[in-house]
Amino acid sequence: ILAVTFTNKAAAEMRQRVEDLLGGRGQGMWVTTFHSACVRILRTDGERVGIRRNFVIYDTPDQQAVAKECLKELNLDPKNFDPRAMLDAIGKAKNELTSVDDYESVAGDYWEKTVARVYRLYQARLRANNAVDFDDLIMETVNLFRQNEQVLDAYQERFRYILIDEYQDTNHAQYQLVKLLAAKYRNICVVGDEDQSIYGWRGADIRNILDFTDDYPECTVIKLEQNYRSTQRILDAANRVIGNNQDRLEKSLWTEGPQGEKIALYRAFDDRDEANFITGEIRRLAKAEKRPFTDFGLLYRTNAQSRVFEEAFMNVGLPYKVVGTLRFYERREIKDLLAYLRVIYDPDDSVSLRRIINVPRRGIGTATMTRLDDFAQSRGLTLSTALRRADEIEGISARFAGVLASLAVLLQSFTAMALELPVTELVEKILRNTGYQKELEDEHSPEAEARLENLREFLSVAQEFVNKSEDKSLGAFLEQVALVADVDTYDDAADTVTLMTLHSAKGLEFPVVFLVGMEEGLFPHSRA
Repeated sequence: ILAVTFTNKAAAEMRQRVEDLLGGRGQGMWVTTFHSACVRILRTDGERVGIRRNFVIYDTPDQQAVAKECLKELNLDPKNFDPRAMLDAIGKAKNELTSVDDYESVAGDYWEKTVARVYRLYQARLRANNAVDFDDLIMETVNLFRQNEQVLDAYQERFRYILIDEYQDTNHAQYQLVKLLAAKYRNICVVGDEDQSIYGWRGADIRNILDFTDDYPECTVIKLEQNYRSTQRILDAANRVIGNNQDRLEKSLWTEGPQGEKIALYRAFDDRDEANFITGEIRRLAKAEKRPFTDFGLLYRTNAQSRVFEEAFMNVGLPYKVVGTLRFYERREIKDLLAYLRVIYDPDDSVSLRRIINVPRRGIGTATMTRLDDFAQSRGLTLSTALRRADEIEGISARFAGVLASLAVLLQSFTAMALELPVTELVEKILRNTGYQKELEDEHSPEAEARLENLREFLSVAQEFVNKSEDKSLGAFLEQVALVADVDTYDDAADTVTLMTLHSAKGLEFPVVFLVGMEEGLFPHSRA
């Protein structure tokens, strides 16, 4: 049995429920996310499509760094060709399973031809760094199955029964992956609701669920119309709004629960008036109905909207947390530490090496980096190999060649340690032996103290991994960190008001919900 859902949080809850029901028998099941399943498959069989087992997974900032390198190499001005727009186009191509060659063959205008050039170089850079991005995980697994019948057959035999949650949120690549796995036994159960398809902007294809009965004409459709979460008034409102959609299966939601309070509408003068009204309502309800703050959810369309509410909450001392702004793993010091770990795990990862080559400060400037890059490219070497041969590079003084060589030795010593030490001890050695921790301690500033606090929190994350995971390797730790989503960090035990986007909130529930910024151009969004 393969059971797939969309967030690590949901997968963990499902795994726990399965083990509660089945005991030890449930442990062999894959209850996982699409991306986690594909990582496991590629770690085992990815070498058949040219992906080495110790590949690293690049997140958005890493992808942007590679895209900027590609634009520079192709002499393209990032002001005219935004790296994010390039990555968006490449991501859409991968979600449609469009290879570099296929994209080039259909590129029509100048923009598409430019994207094709960047796409080709971007993929070459990823491969040189032994790295993949999130979209590669699905696309390369599909490629693996299409090119290796024996491998596909083994997984079809392994997973005779396939269950997929939130099927309306699958994209074309995920659809093809599932279709390949289910082709032999056709034992497939999908749960979904086309009325809840809200991720079209990131590739979700509503046709997958609408056309399911065409793909599997022998299937049985079961409508789950009884609702256990909402009041009848909210369901009636939802039915009336969604009933205007053209492409949908007819359904009518109902509940045995209470009729519920009417939906309240407040028309504010501006965003500050809106924030002050909501602050007052939360304080009133918390007092009158003795509600904990964790009962309240405040939902908006874009992260930028949180600022005015944060200010209003701070002014009156309301405790709150924001889900999905600057994520913990995107903070500078955490990215630095992860870059060290990734270079230790995969020395060919030049993006991570470039990040930490002068962190903490070693006096390595732009000129030295340019000479190091030129030397590596002219001889077809990885950046880490060039680092070890720094004394051969023309134009780099003996002093800086020594600094680079010392760094190479330090990284090699960490790689040896990684084979024996648990992740927590390895992290402590990195912080101490590189001088990173000392540099922050010597700064004596509130910012440096906050960064040290974040590093201590990272150590507790590593310790929790060591305590709970069966596979305690560095590779497994990096994989876990790479696959964390915003909503996975949501803690419903903390007594705070939760601020988050609607897209992050999907699947959660709050007794009291405020929807803010319901105005033209913002909700629905101007790009919708």
